[in-house]
Amino acid sequence: MIRVQQEDFDISAEIAALKAGRADIGAVVAFLGTVRDQGGAIDELTLEHYPGMTERELERIEAEAQARWLLQASLIVHRIGTLRPSDNIVLVLTASEHRQAAFAAAEFLMDYLKTRAPFWKRESGPDGSRWVEANATDDAASARWQISKDAVE
Repeated sequence: MIRVQQEDFDISAEIAALKAGRADIGAVVAFLGTVRDQGGAIDELTLEHYPGMTERELERIEAEAQARWLLQASLIVHRIGTLRPSDNIVLVLTASEHRQAAFAAAEFLMDYLKTRAPFWKRESGPDGSRWVEANATDDAASARWQISKDAVE
């Protein structure tokens, strides 16, 4: 399940909804991304997307995670609009019978969101505004999943 929204989310409520009526879940992994002020350099972060295209792409990558790992459930909630330091940006939940699959799938989804998801981020602060791009560390983290996929095929 995926959602792209302006409004904030309640992590506890999202986990409870994911687990509701499910006795087959033994592990839930949660990743919460928040806006950091980077030492006062960021006053706000603006996230933009293409409605429809973004949701389809997030559904595709979530389906890939479901195919790679035995997951009982998963959730991606990504906010858009203007956010301030300490605001929630993204929530990724993965649920499985055992923790290994839930951890791996959560990492896979976050690496994808950081490097290839169709969101555009603009940071604004005292020194002006700039568009944010994936960095080399994020790219390397994302690349490991391609290697893993190729090794399986």
